[in-house]
This record gives sequence, C-alpha cells and structure tokens, in this order.
Amino acid sequence: MFNLRAQQAALGDIRAEEAQLVLRTRHGDDNALRDLIDRHRVRLIRTAANILRDPIEAEDVAQESFLKAFRELHRLRDDRAFGSFIYRICVRLCVDRLRLKKAEPSPMEPWDKAPSGSIENKVLVEKLLAKLPADLRTTLVLREMEQLSYEEVAQAMNVPVGTVRSRLHTARERFRALWVSANELG
Repeated sequence: MFNLRAQQAALGDIRAEEAQLVLRTRHGDDNALRDLIDRHRVRLIRTAANILRDPIEAEDVAQESFLKAFRELHRLRDDRAFGSFIYRICVRLCVDRLRLKKAEPSPMEPWDKAPSGSIENKVLVEKLLAKLPADLRTTLVLREMEQLSYEEVAQAMNVPVGTVRSRLHTARERFRALWVSANELG
C-alpha cells in the first residue's frame, strides 16, 4: 500500500511538472517547449512506428503531432493532461494515414542471417500485424504493445470502450489464426 501511495505521489509530481511546462510554453518559453518535446518524442515515434509499420513515416507523424498539439494548445483544458492530448493526436494522425494508404503492408527487409528465433518471431509478428485491418491493428498495438488501458485506447481512438473490447477480441482472434497458420507452414 505504501508503494502504491509513493507511485501516485510521483505521478502527481510528474503531472504537476508537466502542467508547469505547458503553462510556460503557452507564454512563449522555448525551453519549456523543448522539454515537452523531449519528454514525449520517443514514445510518439515508437507508437506511430508500431501502428504504421514504417519508422520514417513515424518520425513525420511525431513531428506533425507536436506541430498540431502546439497549434491547438489553447484547447487543452487540463495542463496536466498534455501527454494524453498529444498521444491522441498522434494516434488519430496514424489512423488517418492508414486510411489514405488503404493499409498496404510495407516490404520487410530480409533477415537472412538471423542468429536466433526471437528475431524471426519479431519479423513474423510484424508481417502478421500488417495483414490486420488498420482499426484492429491499431487497437491491438495500443493495448498489447503500448500497454494502454481500455479507457486510454478508447480515448486515443475516439471510440467507446465497448468498441475497443470488441475490436481487441477480434484482433486477437485474427492474429492468433494468422500465427497458427504461419507456424504450421514454417
């Protein structure tokens, strides 16, 4: 119980610190702006890369997310929620790009000299994820790879929690079927 209280206190400190950075950014402080970017850049790129399956495009989406977030900073009601705010923007931009591309899978680089099965499994997972429709893949990535709660996924994708649960169930079933099929062939 003490550990939980300590974690909650630390989270409160982080949110308060973030609220100060947002406030300073609103008043034109470039150092605060850079600090916000530094705090969220890696996570946004990782999330976008997992959704889009393209690390270069993920960089573009992360940059676009920051631009949009700072342009719309006046819409943020709770300065402590900047992380969720920019994360939702990133996910929406990814989903929009997938819709435009019709979710065509990107070609994978060959791993001819894979030293272990773990790399082969990672490549297989990426190939199988690319076969899922964009909404199912995004839901699965946000929940399983990014470890977001159902509520956070719903908020990021702008859908009800029930839709997240339904999509996640379908995505897991389809992924499982693809996995079994791929392993039977290999």
